Amino acid sequence: MATDEEAPFRQSGWPGFRARLFHLYFVLRRPMTLGVRGLIHDAANNSVFLIRHTYVPGWQLPGGGVEIGETMTEALARELAEEGNIALAAPPVFRSMHFNRRASPRDHVGFYLVEHFSQTAPKLPDHEIAEAGFFPLDRLPESTTPATLRRIAEVFRGEPASAYW
Repeated sequence: MATDEEAPFRQSGWPGFRARLFHLYFVLRRPMTLGVRGLIHDAANNSVFLIRHTYVPGWQLPGGGVEIGETMTEALARELAEEGNIALAAPPVFRSMHFNRRASPRDHVGFYLVEHFSQTAPKLPDHEIAEAGFFPLDRLPESTTPATLRRIAEVFRGEPASAYW
């Protein structure tokens, strides 16, 4: 039988109710959104996987929002499967956290490097993804977004990670 190692730290009664009220207040008062993006690197071909959405311009790294009850790694795995038919073969490497002020004044993005993966099939266009594919690092599409170019430079040229997406 499994034990609940968190049980001794769980509040109940009035203190637990009060803690839940404070949490609700902060969710309503200071909501924050959290997303993830993955830099999928095919070392054998020295290429990266990029997507082009149907609703925003430019080529960018796959990723999306972290859902309630989901870890960042779980969100990344889900988004990679949805946007690229990509499955993680090993845990991704967390690289940095960024404030995405263009999305909202409360949006943050966790950035991961993925070098161990498989692609079950090429990603075909759908209602969300117009195009997707691997591009050699020395031949990225002209319309690659500035944020994507910054993340690539941080990983492959050792540039310092920006606090901003």
